[in-house]
Amino acid sequence: MFARRLPLCVLLVVAVESHLGALGPKNVSQKDAEFERTYADDVNSELLNIYTFNHTVTRNRTEGVRVSVNVLNKQKGAPLLFVVRQKEAVVSFQVPLILRGLYQRKYLYQKVERTLCQPPTKNESEVQFFYVDVSTLSPVNTSYQLRVNRVDNFYFKYEFPDGVDSVIVKVTSKKAFPCSVISIQDVLCPVYDLDNNVAFIGMYQTMTKKAAITVQRKDFPSNSFYVVVVVKTEDQACGGSLPFYPFVEDEPVDQGHRQKTLSVLVSQAVTSEAYVGGMLFCLGIFLSFYLLTVVLACWENWRQRKKTLLVAIDRVCPESGHPRILADSFPGSAPYEGYNYGSFENGSGSTDGLVESTGSGDLSYNYQGHDQFKRRLPSGQMRQLCIAMDRSFDPVGTRPRLDSMSSVEEDDYDTLTDIDSDKNVIRTKQYLCVADLARKDKRVLRKKYQIYFWNIATIAVFYALPVVQLVVNVTGNQDICYYNFLCAHPLGNLSAFNNILSNLGYILLGLLFLLIILQREINHNRALMRNDLYALLTPCSYPDTSFMYMIAGLCMLKLYQKRHPDINASAYSAYACLAIVIFFSVLGVVFGKGNTAFWIVFSVIHIISTLLLSTQLYYMGRWKLDSGIFRRILHVLYTDCIRQCSGPLYTDRMVLLVMGNIINWSLAAYGLIMRPNDFASYLLAIGICNLLLYFAFYIIMKLRSGERIKLIPLLCIICTSVVWGFALFFFFQGLSTWQKTPAESREHNRDCILLDFFDDHDIWHFLSSIAMFGSFLVLLTLDDDLDTVQRDKIYVF
Repeated sequence: MFARRLPLCVLLVVAVESHLGALGPKNVSQKDAEFERTYADDVNSELLNIYTFNHTVTRNRTEGVRVSVNVLNKQKGAPLLFVVRQKEAVVSFQVPLILRGLYQRKYLYQKVERTLCQPPTKNESEVQFFYVDVSTLSPVNTSYQLRVNRVDNFYFKYEFPDGVDSVIVKVTSKKAFPCSVISIQDVLCPVYDLDNNVAFIGMYQTMTKKAAITVQRKDFPSNSFYVVVVVKTEDQACGGSLPFYPFVEDEPVDQGHRQKTLSVLVSQAVTSEAYVGGMLFCLGIFLSFYLLTVVLACWENWRQRKKTLLVAIDRVCPESGHPRILADSFPGSAPYEGYNYGSFENGSGSTDGLVESTGSGDLSYNYQGHDQFKRRLPSGQMRQLCIAMDRSFDPVGTRPRLDSMSSVEEDDYDTLTDIDSDKNVIRTKQYLCVADLARKDKRVLRKKYQIYFWNIATIAVFYALPVVQLVVNVTGNQDICYYNFLCAHPLGNLSAFNNILSNLGYILLGLLFLLIILQREINHNRALMRNDLYALLTPCSYPDTSFMYMIAGLCMLKLYQKRHPDINASAYSAYACLAIVIFFSVLGVVFGKGNTAFWIVFSVIHIISTLLLSTQLYYMGRWKLDSGIFRRILHVLYTDCIRQCSGPLYTDRMVLLVMGNIINWSLAAYGLIMRPNDFASYLLAIGICNLLLYFAFYIIMKLRSGERIKLIPLLCIICTSVVWGFALFFFFQGLSTWQKTPAESREHNRDCILLDFFDDHDIWHFLSSIAMFGSFLVLLTLDDDLDTVQRDKIYVF
């Protein structure tokens, strides 16, 4: 069997040898070469040229070798292959060198220079050899020139001094183009210094005029690194223009001579003491709010106790004969009455068990200039509310259990045949009180607002996951995130720990806000239910643009809920509207820049949405959008404007909605005419303007209705406005911009300005978290003057 297979093996060996002989060169020319000398030779498929070089490598001296090649014949089909064999590395490249750009543009280079890094040595000095092999598959001679030089400054090499754990590499240039790439690589061979391989290892950034990379000793075992600068074949990555397509398909594009002059500065970055100081500063600022809150809580508790001593506890209500207990006579509690403003106990607005001690005059709803309008008396002279003791001190076991929410649906309470007519009668009255719009059962409202909270918590979790993935950058590509790299202090896998640390205020102050809500609810002896809309503001208190849309929308909903508890939007419709807003934000960012068709469509949708929302608010939801809507509109115009000219039935609402429409139509016209590049900020400006308009309307109407603003909410409004002003100043400093490429964005980078650790954007985080906390406190305390007022005496506007 072995004898039969032997001839077959011999035939295979002969065939392989003959095939190699046909493909490989038949002649090998090897010569000893010298540095600083140009060799002009020819090569073809029958010839292989080998050049042998030797040089002395010193351990404590960095010296490189540069191989320069120029191919004189322009051949597309058979390029020359150059292979450089070193002690521990092999570098190969072809000439003409072809690099691919965007849309498969081809860039051809006849003259190529490659730099060889120095192989490591353990001896003081060592003689090392390296070889340059030149071959081709072209059957005709191809002429080339080869030159090898010694270079001292071939790469920027930096070694960490003792005691230095982190440095920052700053690269600057007076010219923006040509576009270049700054790469930080370990001291290894080979060094990746071509446009198509510079991103293979280390950290890198694209650059126009400015770049900065913070380097940590722990990432480089050799305690040293190379700074490699590569000029790109195209400027598109840096925001430049692309060359035109060639007339002939697959023809190379000639970019000419691309050269860039720059300077490199390596300086020590912040020390560990700066990290500790930054963390202590951040914690000190926000924990001081906790201390201030405790002091104010103790002062309020002392004030209430002192007030309790001055009140007679054993007074008797003349109508009921029961001892009267004032709402603020409980030790440690704020003035509260179980069936007044904001309470969800029995939404019918009944006043059973509440007896008026003395009459205080007519309080019909109107404004100055009308005879029937009389302002509410000061709180000290207001009618005293008495709590019937037989109602308040019922045995716990005999009270009905109303806290269960099982099988509670809003439809269960709207199944009466006359419910629609009842709603029409109540909600279309000219003057409404909160009791008219607080007729639903407390369990329905509790379930309604709990959906708000759980939905926003779910959204926050899903939103946070991709954010964490972006913040933890382990790819080495520093073009992913738009940081201020001149003040970006890494920690572990976090590229900018200072930006994350400055966001701590949103978490700490959000938790403090929840604690304040809990403390108020305990003092008022209620379940944590009235402030569900307050509690859900905390998970979305991060100042990202998407969540700022949600904050603006939810704040408007909260203001509206204060006076319209029964007809506030459901969680599903509210979040659906916010999702549509975010969807349009994405479309505007992607397609809105200079797109006239998009702006026309968006402006039309904006105006139509404003009109629909205005109609919904004006008629309190008592209208229908169906096929007969246009007929009803014409009928209203004919009866109210043509047949008899009469003013609007709901004057206050009409004033608010007219102002809102003027502002929104003006913003829509501005967007259509100017077409701003930053569509996300433009959309946010629409939401903020509407929020400020509604807040100002709420304050004005509150004062016109005879109500007052207490000291604490007044101070919160003033201080919050001042802090928002300073916060916006730092926000508009513009340390980076996502509207441009990462390289162009870095032109706006600036050094740290606070403790050599925080930049302008960090200060924006500090101030905006404080201002947002103050804004939530304003919403929470704005109507504290109504704590002892019945809901049928609180006006709707």
